[in-house]
Amino acid sequence: MEENRNENGVERLKKSNRYKKRKENLKKSIASEGSAGGAEFSGEHENGSHKNKGAKNGQNSARSKGSKNGSRNGSNSAGGSSNGNSNGASGAHFGGAYPKSNENGAGGNGANLNGAVKPNGNNAKSANSSAADDASSADMQKKKKHKKRSNMPKSLTGNEPWQKAMEEAIAENKLIHEERLHPLKDANRSDETVRITPLGGLGEIGANMTVFETNTSAIIVDVGMSFPEESMLGVDILIPDFDYVRKIKNKIKGILITHAHEDHIGAMPYFFKEFQFPIYATPLPLGMISNKFEEHGLKAERSYFRPVQKRQLYQIGDFEVEFIHITHSIIDASALAITTKAGTIIHTGDFKIDHTPIDGYPTDLNRLAYYGDRGVMLLMSDSTNSHKEGITKSESSVGKTFDTIFSSCKGRVIMSTFSSNIHRVYQAIERGVKYGRKVCVIGRSMERNLFTAMELGYVNLDKKIFVDADQVSKYPDNEVLIVTTGSQGETMSALYRMATDEHKYIKIKSTDQVIISAKAIPGNESSVSTVLNYLLKSGAKVAYQDFSEIHVSGHASIEEQKLMLRLIKPKFFLPVHGEYNHIVKHKETAIECGIEEKNIYLMNDGDQMEVCEKYLKRVKTVKTGKVFIDNQINKQISDEIVKHRQNLADAGVAVIIAQIDKNEKRLIQTRVITYGLVAENQTAHFTKEMQGIIEQFLANLKDEILLDHWALEGKIRQAVRKHIFRKIKKYPTIVPVIYLM
Repeated sequence: MEENRNENGVERLKKSNRYKKRKENLKKSIASEGSAGGAEFSGEHENGSHKNKGAKNGQNSARSKGSKNGSRNGSNSAGGSSNGNSNGASGAHFGGAYPKSNENGAGGNGANLNGAVKPNGNNAKSANSSAADDASSADMQKKKKHKKRSNMPKSLTGNEPWQKAMEEAIAENKLIHEERLHPLKDANRSDETVRITPLGGLGEIGANMTVFETNTSAIIVDVGMSFPEESMLGVDILIPDFDYVRKIKNKIKGILITHAHEDHIGAMPYFFKEFQFPIYATPLPLGMISNKFEEHGLKAERSYFRPVQKRQLYQIGDFEVEFIHITHSIIDASALAITTKAGTIIHTGDFKIDHTPIDGYPTDLNRLAYYGDRGVMLLMSDSTNSHKEGITKSESSVGKTFDTIFSSCKGRVIMSTFSSNIHRVYQAIERGVKYGRKVCVIGRSMERNLFTAMELGYVNLDKKIFVDADQVSKYPDNEVLIVTTGSQGETMSALYRMATDEHKYIKIKSTDQVIISAKAIPGNESSVSTVLNYLLKSGAKVAYQDFSEIHVSGHASIEEQKLMLRLIKPKFFLPVHGEYNHIVKHKETAIECGIEEKNIYLMNDGDQMEVCEKYLKRVKTVKTGKVFIDNQINKQISDEIVKHRQNLADAGVAVIIAQIDKNEKRLIQTRVITYGLVAENQTAHFTKEMQGIIEQFLANLKDEILLDHWALEGKIRQAVRKHIFRKIKKYPTIVPVIYLM
């Protein structure tokens, strides 16, 4: 293995059977061309006792340019003599009775190879002069053009050894380029296949989860969460549906985590309440998963942790996996090189190409290039910033913006960002310490993530710089930095509670400088705007999008995506991690980088892809979806409950309590209670309407319906709903409570 790892890429290339086969074809092609050229320009003409042969250089020139006028620098033979000319002999006319004039307009008049000998030598001057007198203006223009061509370089191809070497080098280099850019273009070495099934993360931002499987083994890459829509009342997070995992659980060998963002690890506690498999990840993701397991009462499940080292190979079932260091907006992110009998798959995870990261560890381009040279069957790559031109700015650029803000602020600085963006938090704290400020970290997830990173040695901060929230008021405002959660406008976050004056210890002041160092996740724009409005109404200065580098993305822009595609050079490509418009744009970029369109597939969640060196195709669709989670109780909420909540919010509810005389089919008494349906001052009128509807219903009621209480309530519900829809075009929730007397 090590010998192959250290082998020169060109050496490996030249050992390949495909390369050898193409080289043989190349040699045959060169030999065939040389033979044809010699036959065309080396023919003999008998004239008396002499043979007339085309000059060697003339052959080369004619062969390279396809000229019908013979050699530019060759020799001339006519009759029984052979006369050289420094400017070249005239062209030989191979089939007609009329000689062509010399290309340079000088030298011999040429030989008609059918036998007639034209004047040359000393007579050439007068012959050319006579021809010039009779020539038309068009001929003169032609001669001028030919005269210009005399400055063109001489022939570089031919039968001389150096010329043959030049020709072979050109062809060889073309072949090498083709091989290095498309190492698996015609590969067909194995019938083994791998199936890939995304259970989340496509057509959306979040809930990333993908299954890789062979006939006997399976691994899962990431188990993430996403945020609900505003209409999903009482739902805090969404997690993938694990239905497909239940069907293949007996062959799952492990879970691989690319990095510690919530959209990649957020569903792990809910997953482990049902399944338990080894978790392979670098230490920081495992540390953050450990925090989640502790919150959910899963401390014992930490025995499944398998910390990995970068640049090491791990055999997990049928999969040989290497974790490759990648830069992102969180520490210790990884790309995955997954090698199987079918071929190698590279999964980039979330990435950007940051050459000046805070920790000094840039993306391991060498390992990516190594796999690219060996030949990668399939690339799965981050599509989030597919529409963004250029290159994503370095995380270190944010520190300069912080410097500008901190140096001029006379009051407190309150900085909010994603709790997982440890390097962003670290840069803010560094500036706080630089300008003599104590640091208060507020927000449970922010505290846990920062101190986990400190405990594991990813960041080095003196614990003496930190103060608790209840101690902040003891320090002058210009000596305080508050780092908090809430950059997405979450209503339960610390920043939101500060902005709405609900926080126990921190109240927003007009002298405060608030920094929101994050971009709103799609769907959160309204929430972020709400927080901004509250902060501004409190009189605070807010830096959100005032500076271009107050926040930088953790995802690759187009030029970085191109670099990844060029390094990996996959035969097949699956753009992942993004909405549909993102993966469509990523496909266009891949085509620009030389990947054939037929070898790219745009997946949806549930599409099961089968891949080998021969093909990439969708074989079936599996059940996917989202499960609703209420974080207050850390439990699942059924789809039906969420739908009921949505309908209640959209159309309201009417509770109808009625006493009915069973024998006379007469309404005795009615009470109607409504919410979200009619105004309070219209309730009495609405109740009378309902009484009329029920009385009319009873008048036409069949006797047998009275014998089935549930059927009776259902019929009343239906009659009332129809009437209300005719009135207000809504289908409210109707709750009939019927008493038969």
